[in-house]
Amino acid sequence: MFSIDQVFKRLSASPFRQRFHLGVKEYRYCQDKGPETVSRHAADFLAKRLAPAEPEHDGKQTPMRGHPVFIAQHATATCCRGCLEKWHSIPAHTDMTVAQQEYAVTVIMHWLHQEMQRPAPVAKAQKAGKKTSANPDKAQQLNLL
Repeated sequence: MFSIDQVFKRLSASPFRQRFHLGVKEYRYCQDKGPETVSRHAADFLAKRLAPAEPEHDGKQTPMRGHPVFIAQHATATCCRGCLEKWHSIPAHTDMTVAQQEYAVTVIMHWLHQEMQRPAPVAKAQKAGKKTSANPDKAQQLNLL
């Protein structure tokens, strides 16, 4: 395992890892739930999905969206045992120790803290589509009389 500063310096050199940011929903979720709850979620996800020596669906067990912790896991390379081994020197094919799990949660929470210091993301504008009003514009109606 590495120091937080070492890990984030290495991660900053990865274009893939740098493309991850919280969306509007995930940002609000972190604001609403607070760091204690999000940290518990991270610990729970790691314990269930990554801590076993041979996790089920390893390499595909962490969704790319849906929870701020999932996004943070991809941004911090704590998403699968292969990434944990490559980026954090946590060996694959052995159960993660409590200390290793706590380290991974610390890395995730550090990234989330950094993300929450950024300006809140702006919701994407919806695409202009067809009018669905109950009273269509009279100019669009065909006058047959």
